[in-house]
Amino acid sequence: MSKLRPPPQTLLDKYRGGDFHPLYTTSVTVRGGEAAHGRASGIAISDDGELLVELRLPVELGGSGGGTNPEQLFAAGYAACFHGALSMLAERAGVAIPEASVTATVSFGRDPVDGLYALTAEINIHLPGVDKAVAEELVRNTERLCPYSKMAQDGIESVVALTQ
Repeated sequence: MSKLRPPPQTLLDKYRGGDFHPLYTTSVTVRGGEAAHGRASGIAISDDGELLVELRLPVELGGSGGGTNPEQLFAAGYAACFHGALSMLAERAGVAIPEASVTATVSFGRDPVDGLYALTAEINIHLPGVDKAVAEELVRNTERLCPYSKMAQDGIESVVALTQ
């Protein structure tokens, strides 16, 4: 196995095209499992087979627990993406952040707007040993770069389609 490396700094280069230009696409399929309910007993598998997880409804929502859930997966993706973008910007700026950590806290709850459901996310960044002004600038710039942050602020293009 080859040594793991960060992505190339060229990913920070601005794109000047007129349309969305995908660089990577993946698909994850969820099946219902034992309870025939994706959230309560589902199995999630990626198109390449690298992700295979059992989904379980958390105890707090009346489930049995014992597996991961969509909120944990979203939090992991958000924290990983933000940390990656932060690391790239820090490298470009010549700022060492070897002990950096990003914690994403995602809450599932009731939406007061429509009475149904919504998610909230809180991102906490720990940059020990980095000057506060430098750290604040890195975080602001990371918010502009991280697609999860952009999605949380501006929404995401979404297409829902029935395929029978």
